Order: sequence, then structure tokens, then C-alpha cells
Amino acid sequence: MSNKQGFGTAPVFFTAISTILGAILFLRFGYAVGTTGLFGGILIIILGHLITIPTALAISEIATNQRVEGGGEYFIISRSFGLNIGATIGMALFMSQAISVAFYVIAFTETFEPLFEWWSQNFGWELPRQAISLPVMAMLSWLILKKGANMGVKALYIVVVLLAISLAAFFIGSPSETEAAIIGNQNIGFFNRKDFFSVFAICFPAFTGMTAGVGLSGDLKNPGKSIPKGTMFATLAGMLFYGAVVYKLAISSPQEDLLTQQLVMKNIAIGGFILIPIGLAASTISSALGSILVAPRTLQALAGDRSFPTTKVNAFLAKGKGSSREPVNASFIAIIIAFIFVGLGNVDFVAEIISMFFMITYGSLCLISFLNHFGSAPSYRPRFRSKWYISLAGFVLSVWMMFQINALYTIIAYIFITLLYLYINSYHKDRKGFEAIFKEAIFQVNRKLQVYMQRNKGKNEKDEWRPAALCISSHSFERDKIFRLMNWISYKHGFGTYFHFIEGYFSRKSYTEAKEELNRLINIQSDDEDHSVYIDTMISPSYTTAIAQAIQSPSISGMENNMVIFEYDKQYADELNRIIENINLTRAGAYDVCVFAQSNKTIKYKNGIHVWIRPTDHTNANLMILLGYIILSHPEWKKGHIKIYSMCPKEKMEETRLDLQELVQDGRLPITLSNIEILPVEENVSVKSLINKHSADAGLTIVGFREEQLKHSQNEVFNGYDELGDILFVNSQEEKVIS
Repeated sequence: MSNKQGFGTAPVFFTAISTILGAILFLRFGYAVGTTGLFGGILIIILGHLITIPTALAISEIATNQRVEGGGEYFIISRSFGLNIGATIGMALFMSQAISVAFYVIAFTETFEPLFEWWSQNFGWELPRQAISLPVMAMLSWLILKKGANMGVKALYIVVVLLAISLAAFFIGSPSETEAAIIGNQNIGFFNRKDFFSVFAICFPAFTGMTAGVGLSGDLKNPGKSIPKGTMFATLAGMLFYGAVVYKLAISSPQEDLLTQQLVMKNIAIGGFILIPIGLAASTISSALGSILVAPRTLQALAGDRSFPTTKVNAFLAKGKGSSREPVNASFIAIIIAFIFVGLGNVDFVAEIISMFFMITYGSLCLISFLNHFGSAPSYRPRFRSKWYISLAGFVLSVWMMFQINALYTIIAYIFITLLYLYINSYHKDRKGFEAIFKEAIFQVNRKLQVYMQRNKGKNEKDEWRPAALCISSHSFERDKIFRLMNWISYKHGFGTYFHFIEGYFSRKSYTEAKEELNRLINIQSDDEDHSVYIDTMISPSYTTAIAQAIQSPSISGMENNMVIFEYDKQYADELNRIIENINLTRAGAYDVCVFAQSNKTIKYKNGIHVWIRPTDHTNANLMILLGYIILSHPEWKKGHIKIYSMCPKEKMEETRLDLQELVQDGRLPITLSNIEILPVEENVSVKSLINKHSADAGLTIVGFREEQLKHSQNEVFNGYDELGDILFVNSQEEKVIS
């Protein structure tokens, strides 16, 4: 959507190019060439633009895919990564932009170096730089607060013209005859390689202006058109200008002058004594103007998205003046920050921190572009397209270069960003957070992995067993222990899918009901930090058809489901009838079957998990032990243990003990030998009475059952354990290997 009252492409270009061709160009590139030579200077430009060009391409791409409103880079990041992460980076970006105003104003005072020297010689004391910088800052503030962006842009055109005149004088000019006699090829080469990155760190802020025009997005007629054109033209023009400046410096000035004279360009330019200081003044003032136009709009957009903790602060900062919503209040805050740092007089320390945050912003923009390419969302249809590998390279180089410039500041910057995000997330929990970044990318990775695993399923038939459990229940809101069991199984070693069963036929009404109940369940379970179960709903005419549907459905984990868990409340033993009727159905699909009998007793985790192995549990035993080990790995069981009770004839007690000890030791299971107890089978003592006696206080009791028992005894297989708490009955399809 276009803004009929807004600007065109020219302000984007001029804001960016005037910030690119800023103070560093005049004050530091002579030193860079003198220290690293012509090739070193060219390498600085190339390396800097390996970061800025991918960022410019990423901005151009994203701006042509979505409506870009006020806030520029902040708007793009927040609408791509989510408001919380957008606000985090946006606040850091605003501070960088606001402090940049002070940086450029202080650099502007270097124009008056002859005045400071004259003052010192005639009065015997140093005139503070603030004598110039504070009045200049005040004039800029008045210009922006009184005249707004329109006046700022008009002034921008004037300083751009002055900048162009000074650069033209520099390129046309030539060194004096004395200098020409000693220049030769002394600057041609690549010198002092060990100092390259320290020099690069000084020069890199020169390349950080290419996104300055994006901040005018809310004041543009057509941001989707103006941002790509203005940004790309400014970036490419800036790269050519810097290359030409480095070459001109290398062939026109002796190395000593490059290293010692801050404004060495005035020795080369025609009328350089006047025009180069004017150029420096124009470049610094234009850069300050660009920053002071952009910073308030970033802050206004942040407040418009309620990024700050109080409603009053957001309303104050978001308030605009006139039809263009000129950010007067936000400008006032940006000006105060700039005044503070101008008053300090030296922002060298802060400048490196600023660079860190700009690099974070550039890396974020490149990452957005890469993830959008990789995620391949149908809604991502930009009219301008970069390449995924260019965006990825820009992101990697941004992170790498941050550490090369200053590892300590990089770590500080990331710590600050992390703490700020956690704070914002604490009062905006309802917004999308970190997960929004990788949503589409994770989808693509998962899709490719699923296909790969299916294609190679035959090759992996002998893979180590791990549980992929299904559970279907209509009692999701009355019973929470089944969710705990599924979480125990799924936490570390397995995968669990829980279906909330809704009996009925599929219709718009039942579908709506299913979605509402699913959201309720997800919200309930999200309070559990260790929640590891995938939850869904199942609408079906009967419990049997629901099970038939579920066991035929592929698991989202990429594994085939291999276990079905039924659940019932021991107080309502009649629920067993429905379970027993459907166990044979699951067995037809070669599933292991578990029946979870939950009680109203509190789980006593410290009393551990008791595993009962009877002579008839030859097929079940290893699965029961494995499940005990898997469940014990959950944090809730950190104070628990596994105890094995094995029942066998008296004459086989020692042999059974040795077999179990060997299994535990060879399988490296966390079961002490003292927790293996062998009990003799006695004719006058029932197995259930022994289990009731020894496991009455267990946190969980695992008991095996066989298909043949169900045929003959039906419900009685699961009844008679009145003294126990929760019980997991286990029936294995085949004997599991504990390796």
C-alpha cells in the first residue's frame, strides 16, 4: 500500500549514501591505506561489502514480500521473527542509531581543528570540543523538532551536494610537486597483516549506513519499490566511491602523511584546505541527520507494538504529530540520548558496541532471508529475490566478523540481547517468541528427514529398540497421571503421541469442538517444562474405530509406532471391558501393549519403580526392565531407583540371580545388585499377595501379562492389586534385546 503524501526513492538513496560516505571516509581511510597498503585497503572494502551487500539484498527481498511500515529494519525483523525478538533487536538498534547521532556530531567538530589549534596557541588552554558539538547538536534538535522529516530531507539534499563537491575536488586534485617526487609505488601492496582486523574495526562503521534509508519506510509512497532501489544503488555506489578513494590516496600521498595527518585528503584536493573540511562537515552532519531522522521512527514503531512494559510509556512514544504522524516525542528521547553522549565528548568505547548491534541487525536480516528461502513458505513471494547462499554467507560473516573485531564486546552484546529478550518475553508471554524464527525451516528439515527415514527403513530394521507409544483416552481432563506416564516414556529415549478421543461423527461442529479441546490440553500441558508428548484429537464413532485409525496412522516422529498404552482408573474397573476388547486389535498390528492402572494415591518417587518378573514373563521381562530404565531417566524420578523382583522355583533361584546380575551388568543398567530380589514360587502363596506386600509403597509397579491369560481370566488379570498405587501392565510382542 502506497502513501500518496510520502517520499519517493531519492530520500532512501541520499539518506543511505550520505551515511555511507561519512566521517570515517575523511578521518580514517588515509590511516587505513597507510597501515595496510592499497591492497589492504581494497580488502577492507571487499570484506565489509561481503556483509553489507547480502544485507542490502536481504532488505530488498523482504521489502518486496510484505508491506513495510514505520520502523524500517525493526518492522522487517519483528514481522519476520515475531514481536518479542523484533522488540529486542529493535531496542538495541534504536540505541545504536541514537548514539550514532552523537558520534557524527563529535566527528563534525574535527572540521574545526584549526580553530582549536589557534585557540590553544593564543589563549594557552584547550577549548573543549563540546563548545562546538553541543551548539551543533542543539541546532539539529531544533531542526528536527520544529520542521520534522520534510525539512530534514531538504537539508539532506543540501549537504549531499556539498559532499559531492568536496569529493569531486579530491578526485580532480593532485599532490604538490614535493610530494609527487617521493610518492612512487610506496603504498602499493599489502602491509602489516597482523594489524588488518584492528584497522578493519576502525573502518567498518563506514559501511554501516546502507540501511539508514530503510528507517524512512513509514514516510515513503511505495516502500516495496523505493527501499530495494534506494538501498542497492547506495550500497553499490558507496563501494565504488570507497574503492576510488583508496586508490587515489595510495597514488597521491606519502605513507608518512597518511599515517600522521587526519585530514590528509586536503593535501590532494583542489582547494582542499577549504573544501575537504566542508566535505567532512557535510558528511558528518548528513550522517547525523540521517540517524536523527531514523532513530525516532524506530522508537515510535516499537512503542506502537507495545514493546515497553507500561501503557503510558507506549502511548507517549507512539504519539505522532500531523497527518504524517511525525514522531515528536520519540525524537525528544533520541535527542536526549544523543546530548548525553555528545556531552561525554568521547564515544570511542561506545562506537564499538554500536558496531556490534549493527552487526547483529545485519546478521538478523540475512538470517531472515535465508530462513525464508529454506522454509519455502507459500506466502513468501518477493518481487525481488536474492540467493539463499548469499544470505547465509552474510549471516555467518556478520557473526564471525563481530568476534574478529572484538570478542569481548561481542559476548557482551549477545548477553545484553539475551537478557533484554528474556525481560520482554516476561511481560509479553502471549506473543510469539523464539520458536517463530525456525518454524518453516524446521518443517522443511522434518519433511526431508521423514522421507529419508522411510526410504531407508529396510536398512534400519535391526536398530536398537526405543518406544514410540500411542495412547487414546476420552478422560484427558479428569486424569493427569496418564500424561505423566507418557511424558516419562517420551522425555529422553522415546516418543509419545496422545489422542484425546471424541466419540461421534466428523462434522463441522465436532471438528470445532476438537480444536477447542486440543488448545485447552496444549495450554494445560505447556505449564509443564518437561512436557514431551505430542497431543492431538481423534473424532470417531467408537473407541474401537479410533484405535484402528490411530494404529494405522504414521507417527510424526518418523519412527513407526510400536506400542499402544491403554489407561483406566482402578476405581472404575468396568472400563477394563472396553480395553480387553481392543487389545487383540492392536496385537494384529504387532504392537507391544501396556495397560496403565492409575490410583488416587500420590506418587512416591523416592520409593522407586518395582519390576515384577514371573516365570511366565520370559517374553515380557526385558521390555519391563527397559521401560523401568526409560521412565527413571525423567527428572521427576531423580531420587528414585529400580528394584527387580524375580519369582522362580526354589531350585532355580541362584541361577536366576546370576542371570539377572549378568543382564544388569552387561546392559549397564542403573540397578544395584542389592535391588535384585529373588523370591521362590510357593504353592500356597499367591503371586498377587506377594506383589501387594512388597510393592504397596512403590512409586510405580510394573507387572507383565500374557495374551493367553486374557483369554481365560479376562478382567481378573488386572484386578486384585488393591494395596498398590499406580501399575503398568506390560505385554511384549517379542523379546527385546538389552545390549
